[in-house]
Amino acid sequence: MNDTAVSETETDYSATLFLPQTDFPMRAGLPGREPNWLERWERMDIYARQREDAKDRPLFTLHDGPPYANGNIHIGHALNKVLKDLVSRSMQMLGYNSAYVPGWDCHGLPIEWKIEEQYRARGKDKNDVPVVEFRQECRRFAEEWVDVQRAEFKRLGVIGEWDNPYLTMSFDAEAQIARELMKVAMSGQLYRGSKPVMWSVVERTALAEAEIEYQDYESDAIWVKFPVIAGQSAGGGASVVIWTTTPWTIPGNRAVSYSGKVEYGLYEVTQAPEGNWAKIGDKLILADKLAAEVFAKAKVEAYAKLRAVSSDELAGTTCSHPLKGLAGGYAFAVPLLDGEHVTDDAGTGFVHTAPSHGLEDFEVWTENGRNLAQRGIDTAIPVPVAGDGFYTADAPGFEGARIIDDSGKKGDANQRVITALAERGAMVARGRIKHQYPHSWRSKKPVIYRNTPQWFVYMDKPLGGKLADGSDMDTRRQEAIARYGEDSLRSRALLAIEETRFYPIAGQNRLRAMMQDRPDWVLSRQRAWGVPITVFVDKKTGEVLKDETVNHRIAQAFEEEGADAWYKEGAAARFLGPDRDPSDYEMVTDVLDVWFDSGSTHSFVLRNKQKWPHLKFPASMYLEGSDQHRGWFHSSLLESCATNGFAPYDSVLTHGFTMDGEGRKMSKSLGNVVAPQEIIKQYGADILRLWVASSDYSEDLRLGKETIQTTVDSYRKLRNTLRWLLGNLAHYEAKDAVDFADMPELERLVLHRLAALDETVRAAYKEYDYKRLVAALSNFMNVELSAFYFDIRKDALYCDPISSVRRRASLTVLNHLFNCLTAWLAPVLVFTMEEVWLERHREEGTSVHLRLFPEVPAEWRNDALAAKWEKVKAVRRVITGELEIERRNKIIGSSLEAAPTVFVSDPVLVAAIAGIDLAEIAITSAITFGNAHAAPVDGFTLPDVPGVTVVFAPAQGRRCARSWKILPEVGSDPEYPDVTPRDAQALRERKAAGL
Repeated sequence: MNDTAVSETETDYSATLFLPQTDFPMRAGLPGREPNWLERWERMDIYARQREDAKDRPLFTLHDGPPYANGNIHIGHALNKVLKDLVSRSMQMLGYNSAYVPGWDCHGLPIEWKIEEQYRARGKDKNDVPVVEFRQECRRFAEEWVDVQRAEFKRLGVIGEWDNPYLTMSFDAEAQIARELMKVAMSGQLYRGSKPVMWSVVERTALAEAEIEYQDYESDAIWVKFPVIAGQSAGGGASVVIWTTTPWTIPGNRAVSYSGKVEYGLYEVTQAPEGNWAKIGDKLILADKLAAEVFAKAKVEAYAKLRAVSSDELAGTTCSHPLKGLAGGYAFAVPLLDGEHVTDDAGTGFVHTAPSHGLEDFEVWTENGRNLAQRGIDTAIPVPVAGDGFYTADAPGFEGARIIDDSGKKGDANQRVITALAERGAMVARGRIKHQYPHSWRSKKPVIYRNTPQWFVYMDKPLGGKLADGSDMDTRRQEAIARYGEDSLRSRALLAIEETRFYPIAGQNRLRAMMQDRPDWVLSRQRAWGVPITVFVDKKTGEVLKDETVNHRIAQAFEEEGADAWYKEGAAARFLGPDRDPSDYEMVTDVLDVWFDSGSTHSFVLRNKQKWPHLKFPASMYLEGSDQHRGWFHSSLLESCATNGFAPYDSVLTHGFTMDGEGRKMSKSLGNVVAPQEIIKQYGADILRLWVASSDYSEDLRLGKETIQTTVDSYRKLRNTLRWLLGNLAHYEAKDAVDFADMPELERLVLHRLAALDETVRAAYKEYDYKRLVAALSNFMNVELSAFYFDIRKDALYCDPISSVRRRASLTVLNHLFNCLTAWLAPVLVFTMEEVWLERHREEGTSVHLRLFPEVPAEWRNDALAAKWEKVKAVRRVITGELEIERRNKIIGSSLEAAPTVFVSDPVLVAAIAGIDLAEIAITSAITFGNAHAAPVDGFTLPDVPGVTVVFAPAQGRRCARSWKILPEVGSDPEYPDVTPRDAQALRERKAAGL
């Protein structure tokens, strides 16, 4: 068939053709139609139907990492939720009971901050509001956004238990979070210590590493002299020089660190400008590699190295503080300590060490505690900076100065310190440096390291305890000791990482590296909206109270009243009970880091069989963005290893971030934010889903106008293929289906491809390789079907007689194609495949999403047949290549106007095309085979198909008025003189059937 117009002398036989018939629209209209399918699924309660159908199948549980309930979803949320839906739906269709319970993170600073903003706008002070009332306002705020986000997630086509989600603020969840915390406390892993932690002055709370992002920041850089007062390197008034980008930490200095691996020297300034900070005669100890750079910064015109200074000399050296005497303070000695963190890559080769303001500083100070005490040095760690960013009395002379103000801007602390150092002759040089500096990912404001009392979980303390099933952890302990030499939270977490499957595998290395080096886990936050750290501390001993009866009272109260019970009047007496005096105990008021909340979800979701019987623990998979290696993956692993001894997941899948079309991070300031709501409004959710599935989610994903248009074009091609299928299947009747053994080779070839694709599709879904899946199906539908099989079989499907085995076999194959393709694409194009499926299956209660992937008969697979047809296709390409030239030259308009001569000299190709109707395959009216040895030298050939030559010749005979083939036998049937004998037979059969 072709589209050549019917001449005036011919009868119009178009009504006698089996042309495609379907109401399935070419234009998708997804934005308007998709909500109808959502309503239908709601009426059907399709999720409950899936659970009922799959109740006896093995469980697959993708545990939802909870998004934060404080705003509309963004494109990162959409990417994440669509990926989860792809996993959940495909595993359901692969034969699992794949339930999906969505959840929300409801506690924490972002929500608390929003309520405080509302207070400030009304001139209201949070401190004047009872804490329980404030918490209730936070709860209402979170509830509102849960409802908003739930609707937005459902609009993406995500299926799940939306009417029964988990919320970290539900009473049962708060009770279980408290239980998990109390398990940690009872096992001796919880302790209160004083350590430098990331502190947000703006938000007035400690932050975890997962709550930090690094941004460009300009800092003051200073080089400062610490005068040597004792040691072999004193050498006539020498000074050790340090470099720092945080001048405000100098009041907290207690030591200077050096490295035994760095080479140092004693240098003397021999020439310098008048009034320079570094003066002629100054003797400075510096790393040899950095001396020239330091003197350049100090504007020193000439200097000389007096001698080398060994690490042994430095080990016995003590300095005085550069602020000594200021406001009567800083009179203590400043020892030099060997530190592994010191290098000669930048600075001076010496590191100013303030144990109040840095983890490495803290560690080197505490590691040397015994030695320092023996030298008569006070090892107490000061608290020079308060939570509001102001200096305390531990920073004499600087009271009233501030490091960062409430808006996140720099205070006057740096300049005050620099001025004081200069007045004492301690400055060597100063400058400015742009570098990556930690900021709170919520307020986007810089943070500081600050020594505060916090609650921690030991990473390296030997563990004991019970497994989740109540059995001893002896086996786990032995495994950890055998592999890592110790049984600790760190070793168990590392062991769990080795046992977990990662997609992509690089995620394993990343999480392992983080776990190997991380400090003790800080759990406490100085806020109000969260689950409190439900422990009591004995005021006399400082020990945490370990009493299961008290713990039970707390958990029971939380089950009934929520965590607000901790803040109600008389709570201490209520929980401690009649046998304990509340005045003997401190009731901790800090709240838990929200990462502990979400890290505990496995305990109140996966193991809550009463509420969610179709979930399993450990989960089959946790799936989140790559930032969650330091977030939810990390905290969940630690929490479960602390309370269960192993990971809460069998596998971890990580996706990248969403960038704009040019690879830039999306931001409102750049105006390049792509909102999922806008894509859905203009194109539909299936377009967004297809973009996700077509992308390499292991990397950062780009999304811009060009990407969206490419996805729309891909979708349109898939839709048109399915529409053509539907149109032709209007003529399919199951009773006329042809058995596989009776099918022509071309049909058996297509079924072979279906069998091969079945393996590809199942493997891609099992390996979560959706890009491979979409590419394979798109290529099959666009190239192998639309451009090859459908193109060839249009003539038979439209024109063959009713009794034709060829036509019936093709319809049978189309039915198989329909059944496979609608199922294989259902997890991706959830709305479109439902629409396609219901075009043929209109009965109430049916859905493509209640199906499994169809079982493909093994007999369909025929690699030898496929290899043969690759050769047939090669010959066909040479023929169509020649016809395309004739079409371009306007010699022909349709390939049916051609009857080329084909010369095949390659015996392998001759064998392949033997018995094949090459005219049918090349869609010409006829083909003549010439003597292979007489192929003309000017015939058409293709370099990659040697041994095949094609010479064009026009088709001979009359044109069939029904099929438009040009053949000599047209007119040979007296009853139908203007059609081919085949078409005449088709017309007789239609007439006999009353059509």
